[in-house]
Amino acid sequence: MENGKIKVTLKGNVKDETFPVKGTKSGFEDPFVSTPGNSIWRYADGRRWQINDYKEDKGNNVSYNKNADDYGTPSAVPPKTTVSTKSDPVNPSAATWYKKDQTPVPYSSVIQSSINLNPQNLIKDNGTTSVKNGKFVITYTVPSKNFAPEKVSDSFDKGQWVEGRLYYVELPYYFNAEAKVTSYSYAGSVTFDYSPPDQATLNGTATLEKPSPNPIKLEGSKVDVKIDVKGELLGYTNSSNIEEWAFYAKEKDGSAKADMKKDYGKTLTTSKSFDFQIPASRVTSDSFKQDYALTVIIRFKNPVITKTGTITSLEQKMEVSAGVYKKDNPVSYPSVPSKPTKPEGKPPIARISAPKYVKAGSDMMVYGGNSSDPDGYITDYAWGTPGAEGGIENTARGYVWYTRDKVGQTFPISLTVVDNDGLIGSTSTEVTVIEPIPSATLEITGSLKQNRKTTLTNSSTSPTRFPIIKSKTQVTISAVSGGTNADIKYSGSLAELESKDVLFRKPGKYKANIHVENTAGYGADGEITFDIAPDEVPSVYFDVAQKMYRDPEKGNRAIIQITDRSFSTDKDTLNRRIWEYRYDSNNDGRFTDENWEIFNNGNEINPKLELTQVGRYEIRLTVFEEFGQPTIEDYVTEADRRSADSYTDPIKQALVERTVEIDNRAPEVDWDL
Repeated sequence: MENGKIKVTLKGNVKDETFPVKGTKSGFEDPFVSTPGNSIWRYADGRRWQINDYKEDKGNNVSYNKNADDYGTPSAVPPKTTVSTKSDPVNPSAATWYKKDQTPVPYSSVIQSSINLNPQNLIKDNGTTSVKNGKFVITYTVPSKNFAPEKVSDSFDKGQWVEGRLYYVELPYYFNAEAKVTSYSYAGSVTFDYSPPDQATLNGTATLEKPSPNPIKLEGSKVDVKIDVKGELLGYTNSSNIEEWAFYAKEKDGSAKADMKKDYGKTLTTSKSFDFQIPASRVTSDSFKQDYALTVIIRFKNPVITKTGTITSLEQKMEVSAGVYKKDNPVSYPSVPSKPTKPEGKPPIARISAPKYVKAGSDMMVYGGNSSDPDGYITDYAWGTPGAEGGIENTARGYVWYTRDKVGQTFPISLTVVDNDGLIGSTSTEVTVIEPIPSATLEITGSLKQNRKTTLTNSSTSPTRFPIIKSKTQVTISAVSGGTNADIKYSGSLAELESKDVLFRKPGKYKANIHVENTAGYGADGEITFDIAPDEVPSVYFDVAQKMYRDPEKGNRAIIQITDRSFSTDKDTLNRRIWEYRYDSNNDGRFTDENWEIFNNGNEINPKLELTQVGRYEIRLTVFEEFGQPTIEDYVTEADRRSADSYTDPIKQALVERTVEIDNRAPEVDWDL
């Protein structure tokens, strides 16, 4: 036992595994949802609308006017107009990462260079989405399904019919990437995945402590809300370099300023609580929900080195919701047998982790294992999952799913926990069922370099009960620039692709497209673009003395020691070296009329050259590469292996640096009188 933790040492087998992962907001089927929009303002005449539209080619918004196409004054809605807007995704570190089997994977195991954005179809609206420079560009039609009132600028038109509206869309998305995890096994019977963060990583959690239960009935003039925000620094131990912890909490989409608290302690883990109130005046209907946005930030005194560069701070954002009702509780909590043995004890706190959206036919994991008891431990879990198929027994986690006829509906999930004193605590959340649209995804792995083996993998997914129809999967690979389609080499066909080894003969930009369909009749298309790097020629250089003398003790020979400094600029292998020299036989200061002679072809890095004749010699080194990464031998020849020499290399070694002069030592003179 060390510092309150159990330390276990196992001696066994170690295995590195690389696999595709998916980054979501919370659960496996819980995408992030971005809500970008466009400002649409009505003029004082009640008939004209100002349209604000994002122009991708300019990188900013432009404004123009359009006349209303309805007949009322003032106009009720703006004329139908196609507009664009942009949106920034969250930082991938805020995602929860999963393997295909829905096993969680720590963010520290995700390979940063492999992270890609995967936008889904708009919720309740139609439109198109593209990803440019790490941002979403969404094109849709206003008026969209959603809008919110917006204050117009002071410079805008004045009058009684002036009105500002923010029309917005809801774009669900998630991340795709590759992860590398080290697996340890012991005695053939104990296996586990263990991948502690190997660099500074911030883990933030937000817990709704009040109201409990959630939602709670309005009694009196207000409802107290308490949120606990915790920050934990992982993969980093130099606590003396911590400058401060900063915590922020505010009502989401509210006008109130964020509440801020700081901690200057040199600790790797700390937390702060925030208190809010929901006034009765805000609860204008029988049921009300208030969302809160939470942020935890850690700042460092000195920059911290990570795999992607240096950082001076880490940040993580979270959300929680508190519910209030007036008459009838919108959520039915499951009943549990409870006989309090310690009524004065502290009741447990129920917590649920579940996605906000789930596709019909998909298994959804709901998790209550983060529930806790301030003065004891949890003994029982009771779940309420109306509308769902399957059920969860008295366990901290389980799986449910929703049928296709539930698409578009929102269902509650409730949890009641019992502690060892017989006291209970309850909470709830909601999940919305969306269409069982498959995800069409391709991944390209391997050495993305000319004449190297890459692997194209179909990583498309679909709800469990509506699998992808293999025979309808269509995949194409094509050249965009640099190479041609004839430079794309693979065996067989791409029909019904699962995985295919592919080689690209020329460097350039290429793309791969995929179309999939599932048994529910839904289809999806995906595309990836990638660059194939050129196979660079090696850089050739060697060291040799510019002047040497014949040694009488060695048969009047000059022994020249040469050191090769050549290297592969793109990490290939130098597997062959040919050393040559030529002699200025007529002493005219030129070598071009002389012939080359090989003196070593054994791939020597430090060869010796023995010379007997006085004069000047030029040395040439030719190096040959072998592929430093896997290739597909059927599509390459010896001519595809790069080579270069010190005489014609693009960075040709200067003549004086590859020339050695052989001379005799002057005689020693000594005499006596």
